[in-house]
Amino acid sequence: MRIVAYYDFNGGKSVVEKKYSTEYQEIQSVIASIDASKCKTKVSREITMAERVLYSPQDLNKSFKAEFSRHQWANHKEICDYKYGVYLPGYEPSHCSTHSKPFRDMDFVKQGKKLGVEVQFGKYAFMVYNVCAKMTIFRNLGVIDTGIEIVPVKRFADEMSTGVSYFEQFAWDLEQRGVSNIDVPVLILGIDA
Repeated sequence: MRIVAYYDFNGGKSVVEKKYSTEYQEIQSVIASIDASKCKTKVSREITMAERVLYSPQDLNKSFKAEFSRHQWANHKEICDYKYGVYLPGYEPSHCSTHSKPFRDMDFVKQGKKLGVEVQFGKYAFMVYNVCAKMTIFRNLGVIDTGIEIVPVKRFADEMSTGVSYFEQFAWDLEQRGVSNIDVPVLILGIDA
């Protein structure tokens, strides 16, 4: 795979290049090492693409996980304690069992570094959530101070199931949204097979 585009959100590009240049080189190496052709395994059942062989987001995510692990990047999970808000009299909220505590996680963080990486081959809302909410939450928790979001460009997304979002629309929306004072610096990388 290769990086074919980038979007600099809130100064993310310069922060990544100055503060995390070694980690950025590793991320570029991870992307380059993934053979996307091995992930073209999903046979479409969609009417508009019946029987067409597409890239599998699950297989792509497994490949990224394996490659990032080789470079000592790991998933970071935070258990959520939902104790906020006030319930009205007469309403009894359900409680989570001890075996299934709710959590938020960041796809990849390197030990001792405050750079978070998210890889997203899903719906548009997840890309926006990652950059505009999740990365801010993880910064507030002291886990990261900068982020990288890896997403497919349109040409690559067109070879996946319908509904997979892509770099071009994501960058346009972020540009129109603007930057808020709570936003984390994020470098968004558009990748293609």
